[in-house]
Amino acid sequence: MSEKPENMGQNPWRATVLTLFPDAFPGVLGASIIGGAEKSGIWQLETVDIRDFSVNRHRTVDSPPAGGGPGMVLKPDVAAKAIDSVVTNSDRPLIYLTPRGKPLTQQRVRELASGPGLIAFCGRFEGLDERVIEGRQMEEISIGDFVLAGGEVAAQVMIEACVRLLPGVLGDAQSASEESFEEGLLEYPLYTKPREFEGRAIPEVLLSGDHKKIAAWRHEKSEEITKARRPDLWTAYIDGDDHERD
Repeated sequence: MSEKPENMGQNPWRATVLTLFPDAFPGVLGASIIGGAEKSGIWQLETVDIRDFSVNRHRTVDSPPAGGGPGMVLKPDVAAKAIDSVVTNSDRPLIYLTPRGKPLTQQRVRELASGPGLIAFCGRFEGLDERVIEGRQMEEISIGDFVLAGGEVAAQVMIEACVRLLPGVLGDAQSASEESFEEGLLEYPLYTKPREFEGRAIPEVLLSGDHKKIAAWRHEKSEEITKARRPDLWTAYIDGDDHERD
């Protein structure tokens, strides 16, 4: 008898990706714990080929930008039909992956993971006609201050970040609670066997067995790393800490 999925009886978290390259999926989403969680029924992935909604036999999806300029723009009629085939009666947020979007944060990831799923539109060429973004009230998200050839990799990044927070995906729930960004700080340094490696030893406090001292050391290191590497996070952390003391 085959085992029942862990999520049996519950609605799985659903990710729908609108893309010109459906063969790019599942990609890394089919590997390791993320792929295993899909097989267990914890979440579902589906792709929609935007070219299927082209209005001519050449399956054209782009056109030169109005006003001139380099590159091509995804046509509004094609994009709108693709989106409408998915969003009808859906309560999932519609997200457009674009460098000009708001940065994807762990807080937004937690919000998305706590909902029913998401719909991701993967941009290509110079971008998507603005009228579709406005008319479909798309949420614009960026995974960083750089430009990719398209939104497929960005969509996989966003989906993986969400799926790993779903109940039953991580073996140890505490793993997620102690990671970078969860407490407003970057994660502390990690060590494992052997005790010494290339002349560097594991800090003695981590071998002491004193959990209170270990926790204090880890917190101190998280603060040091955050202050040095991410002044923006450090300022927000300090401001928040000051507010809590008021």
